[in-house]
Amino acid sequence: MNENHTRKLLDTWFDFKFRLLAGGIAVGLLSGIVVVLFRFMLEYALEHVLIFYRYQLEHLWLMPLWLIVLSIAGWFTGMLVKYQPAISGSGIPQVKATLQNRLEMNWWKAVIAKFAGGTISIGAGLSLGREGPSIQIGALVAEGFSRVLRTTKTESHMLITCGASAGLAAAFNAPIAGVIFALEEVHMNFSPLVMIAALASSLMADFVSKEFFGMSPVFHFSNIGAIPLAQYYHLILLGILVGVMGMVFNKGIYAFQDLYKKITWLPAHFRPVIPFLLAGLLGLCLPSVLGGGNNLINDLVAGPFSLKLLVLILVVKFLFTLISYGSSAPGGIFLPMLVIGGIVGVIYSKLANGVMGGPVLSESSFLILAMAGYLTASLKAPITGIILITEMTGTFTNLLSTGVVCLVAYMTAEFFRSQPIYEVLLERFLHQGKKTESQTKASGKIILEFPIHSGSLLDGISIKEYQWPAQCLIVSVKRGSAEKLPNGDFVLLAGDYLTILTGERYASDVRESLHIAASESTWT
Repeated sequence: MNENHTRKLLDTWFDFKFRLLAGGIAVGLLSGIVVVLFRFMLEYALEHVLIFYRYQLEHLWLMPLWLIVLSIAGWFTGMLVKYQPAISGSGIPQVKATLQNRLEMNWWKAVIAKFAGGTISIGAGLSLGREGPSIQIGALVAEGFSRVLRTTKTESHMLITCGASAGLAAAFNAPIAGVIFALEEVHMNFSPLVMIAALASSLMADFVSKEFFGMSPVFHFSNIGAIPLAQYYHLILLGILVGVMGMVFNKGIYAFQDLYKKITWLPAHFRPVIPFLLAGLLGLCLPSVLGGGNNLINDLVAGPFSLKLLVLILVVKFLFTLISYGSSAPGGIFLPMLVIGGIVGVIYSKLANGVMGGPVLSESSFLILAMAGYLTASLKAPITGIILITEMTGTFTNLLSTGVVCLVAYMTAEFFRSQPIYEVLLERFLHQGKKTESQTKASGKIILEFPIHSGSLLDGISIKEYQWPAQCLIVSVKRGSAEKLPNGDFVLLAGDYLTILTGERYASDVRESLHIAASESTWT
């Protein structure tokens, strides 16, 4: 772009906080409305599908007809994915790719396709969650909002982060978790400017969601007591268990994606037919594993399950989730992961109580702890795991014990060098060759922010001592509340925020290079 565009971008960078805040509120309202409608549609569809399965048990002659309907629905979903590849799976890796300038989508076509595909897939009973599609839908609505207002690329990216935050908030009634996830997992840094806008967006979306669905949390828990300190050794054992199982889940997702690709005789758009037909069979013999599974969590709390039945549900839910997600059907894995983790927690408490000879451990408490730990091990995002489960259950009683389980689960995954699932899924998606690289035609400028971490390569050195990427310009360094305009002798310190100007086509490489320099420790 020309010099005037660069000057205009820099002039507006320091004076658009309130505009971004207003944009975040607007995005939260719009995204909240669309996601609430999406959530209502798929819950309505799944509820009536489950009723129909109970009806089928008394009228088995309907089963062949229903399997034909499911086959058509699976084929239609596959066709949606074929013509809009970016709607496959959860959609969270695609949002990350958009923010990294590695993917472009037609936002309104993608919203329609994701809305329809997600509603059909989850409504038909596939073991997929609503959170991934909700995050992508929120991000796409924000992108459309940015396009209409013709915002800069930098502001557009910030609003997309706001939309992702609003999507999770509306999906789970969890506004704070929406902000933390958007910053920790999607935006990849805790920029104060983005955090304020994302918080406003998330709160607005949560207001819309609560206005429609009510004030109750997603999971209904009552009379949850604190874990006694004498039982904390169980938390370490549970953390290791869910940490290992979270890694196994990640490996399973990748393995089933590869398995579907090896079935060369089956066209890609027919792959979703497999989990759709499987849902039709499971609906008659084990309907509790259908859908995301939030009702199953509430059932685990409300009524007793035998150990054998729990193990059966765990195995079937685990495999059905891998089969559903591997087919590329639109749907997330957050909710199924929470359910699987919760079942593991209940099984652990039952086994421990059996060994100790009495109901010593609280099944409900260990269900909550295992959900948070399992999610943490898979995502490598412990703060998101702690806050999300706290908001979804509406209880702060076991915040300390939840933190212990999440820490142990995270370190278990770290010990085995497990990669965050969405990072791996992002690279797998981009290497499918079904993408539109924005770098090939991007010609504008974009501003990036990088927090300098303690012990990183940039911590404690002057600007002139580091070999910066060729296509970037240091605009400012924010230290506390002060904005510094640095020269070559300016010494960078941990806690500083770098503001970098670069071209859109170079943004991905610059982001990767400086993220490593600003965050990875040199102590080792």
